[in-house]
Amino acid sequence: MTMLAESRLDDTDKRLLSLLRDDARQTIAQLAQELGISRGQIYTRLARLEEEQVVAGYTVRLGHAFTASRMRAHVMIKTLPRFHREVELALARLPQVQSIHAISGEYDVIAMLETDGSNSLNELIDDIGLLEGVERTTTSVILATKLER
Repeated sequence: MTMLAESRLDDTDKRLLSLLRDDARQTIAQLAQELGISRGQIYTRLARLEEEQVVAGYTVRLGHAFTASRMRAHVMIKTLPRFHREVELALARLPQVQSIHAISGEYDVIAMLETDGSNSLNELIDDIGLLEGVERTTTSVILATKLER
């Protein structure tokens, strides 16, 4: 969210976004009751937030029973000069890569990975290290998620 979009949000918008982050399946009536405003105002606010691209979509948050069976890791990647874009495109083609973030500092990219076990995670990390343009990687396996919004 840009600073401009952030500055246009009033307290009700911010509370609405917080409620949607907690549970995007809440009904319009539930949101209206929680915020103390009409259902029509909820529809209007959601339409504006979507139009301004503050809200880009609605998604599913996976439950603990499923995520406990998954292996997740962050891989910091240092790219060779002029290979940054090619590495990002190669990472984007890997279905186990959940997100890619450009970062500042010694490394250029962080890729968030998710696989069905340690063997497949190990293979994926090896595959990433072999991508053309990858100079080096550092991986941190996620042991537990303490908070996710």
